[in-house]
Amino acid sequence: MRFVKEINKKISLLFVLLCTLTTVMAQNGATPEKTTEPGYNLLAILLVIMTVVLAFVLWGLGQVLVVLGKQLLEKTKNASKEITAVLVIILAFASQHAAAQDNSKDIATVVPNYGGLSSTTFYLFVTVIITEVLAILFLVFSIRRLYSELLPEKKTKTKIPVLRSWWSRLDQKLFTKAIPVEKEADVMLDHDYDGIRELDNALPPWWKYGFYITIVVAVIYLFNFHVFGSGKNPAEEYAAEMEEARIQKAAFEASNKDKIDENNVPMADATGLAEAKEIFTTKCWPCHGKLGEGGAGPNLTDDYWLHKGSLNDIFQTIKNGYADKGMQSWSKDFTPKQISFLASYIKTLHGTNPPNAKAAQGELFSDAAVAEPKNTTDTTTKIK
Repeated sequence: MRFVKEINKKISLLFVLLCTLTTVMAQNGATPEKTTEPGYNLLAILLVIMTVVLAFVLWGLGQVLVVLGKQLLEKTKNASKEITAVLVIILAFASQHAAAQDNSKDIATVVPNYGGLSSTTFYLFVTVIITEVLAILFLVFSIRRLYSELLPEKKTKTKIPVLRSWWSRLDQKLFTKAIPVEKEADVMLDHDYDGIRELDNALPPWWKYGFYITIVVAVIYLFNFHVFGSGKNPAEEYAAEMEEARIQKAAFEASNKDKIDENNVPMADATGLAEAKEIFTTKCWPCHGKLGEGGAGPNLTDDYWLHKGSLNDIFQTIKNGYADKGMQSWSKDFTPKQISFLASYIKTLHGTNPPNAKAAQGELFSDAAVAEPKNTTDTTTKIK
C-alpha cells in the first residue's frame, strides 16, 4: 500500500508541473505574432521538456508494470493474457510517442504562428502530451489493480463506535432488556402453540416505569380533586375563565376612547359616510334597495319606522337585528364603528324620495319630537 501512495504522490507532482507549464504556454501563446529565430523558442523548449518528462514517466511506470506482471504471473498462470495485453498497449503508446517526436522535428521549420510555432506543430505537441497523460493514467490504474491482486487479504476487525456501544448498553438496560438469541433456551417456557414456543422475557423497562408513574399521578389527582378539593374540574375552570374574560373586557371598554354603543352613537363624517355607502350597496341593498327605497325590507327614506328612527335606534337595529321580521344581526360582520357609519348613512337617506319607493310601514317618527322635553301635566286634581 505504501508503494501505491508513493506513485500517487509522484502523479500529483506531475500534474502540478503540467498545470504550471500549461499556464506558461498560454501566456506565450497570447503574445502578438512575431518572427523568431528557429534556434531559440521558449514555447518549443517547454513542450519538448514536457514531452520528455512524460515519456520518462511512461518508461518508469512501464517498468513497474512489467515487474508486477511477472510477480502476478508467478502467483497465477491465468493472468498471462492480461499482462500480454498490457505490454502490447505500452508498446503501442511508446511507438506512437516516438512517431510524434519524429514528426515534431520535421515540422519545426514551418513559419511561426503559436509563440514561434506553426499551428500544426503546436497542436501536434499538445496531442502527444495528452496521449502520454492518458497512457500514464492507464498504467497507474493497471499497476494499482495488479498490486491489489498481489496483496494478501487482511481480516480487519470492525471497531464499534463509542456512541453506538453506549447506546446499545443503555437500550439493553432501559428500553428493551431483551434476552440475546444464544440465551433464549434459558427462558424458554413449556407452552407450545402450533410449534410456536413462548419466551419468559421481562417487560420493557420504559413500559414498566411508565406504569409506575401513572400510579403516582393517579394518587396525586385523587387527593387534589376529590379529597382536598383544591383543584377545579372542567366546568369550574370554564366559569372562572369566563369571569376573568368579562372583567378584562369591562376594563378595556372603560379605557377605550372609541367605544360606541346604543347610547352614544356619533354622526359620521364624510369619510365614514363614504365607507358606509360602500357597505350598504354591497350588503344591505338586496332588502332595502340601492337607494333605500325598500324591497323585502322597509323603506328607509320616509318618516315611518318599525323600530323607531333615531341614530341610536338604527344602530341597535343593525347590531342586534330582529329575526322575527327577517332582519339579521350584523354585530359579527361589522365593528361598532362601522355600524355607526351605517346608521349615519341611513339617516342621510331620509327625505330623498327615490323612485319606486315602498309604502310606509310602522309608526311616524320625528327627531324633533324626541328632542322636545316631555310636557309635564298639571298635578292639581280637578274636582268636578
